[in-house]
Amino acid sequence: MTAVAFDTLRFVHSLRDKATMSSEQAEVLADAVAEAIQSNLATKSDIEALRLANKADIEALRLTNRVDVAETKVEILKWVLLGAIGLQTLVIVGAVMALTPGLR
Repeated sequence: MTAVAFDTLRFVHSLRDKATMSSEQAEVLADAVAEAIQSNLATKSDIEALRLANKADIEALRLTNRVDVAETKVEILKWVLLGAIGLQTLVIVGAVMALTPGLR
Protein backbone atom coordinates (compact mmCIF):
# COMPACT_ATOMS: atom_id res chain seq x y z
CA MET A 1 0.00 0.00 0.00
CA THR A 2 1.25 3.45 -0.84
CA ALA A 3 2.32 5.66 2.05
CA VAL A 4 0.10 8.72 2.42
CA ALA A 5 0.92 11.76 4.52
CA PHE A 6 -2.50 11.68 6.15
CA ASP A 7 -2.78 10.86 9.84
CA THR A 8 -6.26 9.41 10.28
CA LEU A 9 -5.93 9.07 14.05
CA ARG A 10 -5.04 12.73 14.46
CA PHE A 11 -7.86 13.66 12.08
CA VAL A 12 -10.33 11.62 14.16
CA HIS A 13 -9.13 13.29 17.36
CA SER A 14 -9.46 16.75 15.78
CA LEU A 15 -12.98 16.04 14.60
CA ARG A 16 -14.00 14.58 17.93
CA ASP A 17 -12.40 17.26 20.11
CA LYS A 18 -12.66 20.43 18.05
CA ALA A 19 -15.76 19.77 15.97
CA THR A 20 -17.57 17.89 18.74
CA MET A 21 -18.29 14.98 16.44
CA SER A 22 -18.90 11.49 17.79
CA SER A 23 -15.99 9.03 17.57
CA GLU A 24 -17.92 6.81 15.17
CA GLN A 25 -18.74 9.70 12.81
CA ALA A 26 -15.15 10.96 12.95
CA GLU A 27 -13.76 7.51 12.12
CA VAL A 28 -16.13 7.06 9.18
CA LEU A 29 -15.24 10.50 7.85
CA ALA A 30 -11.51 9.84 8.33
CA ASP A 31 -11.79 6.53 6.44
CA ALA A 32 -13.66 8.24 3.60
CA VAL A 33 -11.07 11.01 3.33
CA ALA A 34 -8.17 8.52 3.44
CA GLU A 35 -9.81 6.42 0.72
CA ALA A 36 -10.38 9.48 -1.46
CA ILE A 37 -6.76 10.52 -1.08
CA GLN A 38 -5.53 6.99 -1.77
CA SER A 39 -7.65 6.58 -4.92
CA ASN A 40 -6.18 9.73 -6.49
CA LEU A 41 -2.54 8.75 -6.02
CA ALA A 42 -0.56 7.59 -9.03
CA THR A 43 1.52 4.49 -8.48
CA LYS A 44 4.88 3.80 -10.07
CA SER A 45 3.20 1.42 -12.50
CA ASP A 46 0.66 4.13 -13.43
CA ILE A 47 3.47 6.58 -14.13
CA GLU A 48 5.44 3.99 -16.10
CA ALA A 49 2.39 3.13 -18.21
CA LEU A 50 1.84 6.82 -18.92
CA ARG A 51 5.51 7.26 -19.83
CA LEU A 52 5.36 4.33 -22.26
CA ALA A 53 2.14 5.62 -23.81
CA ASN A 54 3.68 9.07 -24.28
CA LYS A 55 6.80 7.52 -25.79
CA ALA A 56 4.66 5.56 -28.27
CA ASP A 57 2.67 8.69 -29.16
CA ILE A 58 5.85 10.68 -29.75
CA GLU A 59 7.28 7.93 -31.96
CA ALA A 60 4.04 7.81 -33.98
CA LEU A 61 4.22 11.58 -34.46
CA ARG A 62 7.86 11.32 -35.49
CA LEU A 63 7.00 8.71 -38.13
CA THR A 64 4.07 10.77 -39.38
CA ASN A 65 6.33 13.81 -39.70
CA ARG A 66 8.89 11.79 -41.65
CA VAL A 67 6.20 10.65 -44.07
CA ASP A 68 4.92 14.22 -44.45
CA VAL A 69 8.43 15.53 -45.14
CA ALA A 70 9.05 12.79 -47.71
CA GLU A 71 5.75 13.55 -49.45
CA THR A 72 6.60 17.25 -49.51
CA LYS A 73 10.01 16.53 -51.03
CA VAL A 74 8.38 14.45 -53.76
CA GLU A 75 5.87 17.22 -54.46
CA ILE A 76 8.62 19.85 -54.67
CA LEU A 77 10.72 17.69 -56.98
CA LYS A 78 7.70 17.03 -59.19
CA TRP A 79 7.02 20.74 -59.64
CA VAL A 80 10.70 21.57 -60.16
CA LEU A 81 11.00 18.87 -62.83
CA LEU A 82 7.76 19.95 -64.53
CA GLY A 83 9.01 23.54 -64.54
CA ALA A 84 12.37 22.47 -65.95
CA ILE A 85 10.72 20.37 -68.65
CA GLY A 86 8.39 23.25 -69.54
CA LEU A 87 11.29 25.69 -69.72
CA GLN A 88 13.32 23.30 -71.88
CA THR A 89 10.34 22.87 -74.19
CA LEU A 90 10.02 26.64 -74.58
CA VAL A 91 13.74 26.96 -75.31
CA ILE A 92 13.60 24.21 -77.94
CA VAL A 93 10.48 25.67 -79.59
CA GLY A 94 12.11 29.12 -79.55
CA ALA A 95 15.30 27.74 -81.08
CA VAL A 96 13.37 25.92 -83.78
CA MET A 97 11.39 29.08 -84.57
CA ALA A 98 14.56 31.16 -84.69
CA LEU A 99 16.41 28.71 -86.93
CA THR A 100 13.58 28.17 -89.37
CA PRO A 101 12.48 31.57 -90.66
CA GLY A 102 9.96 30.07 -93.06
CA LEU A 103 7.72 28.69 -90.27
CA ARG A 104 6.65 32.13 -89.01
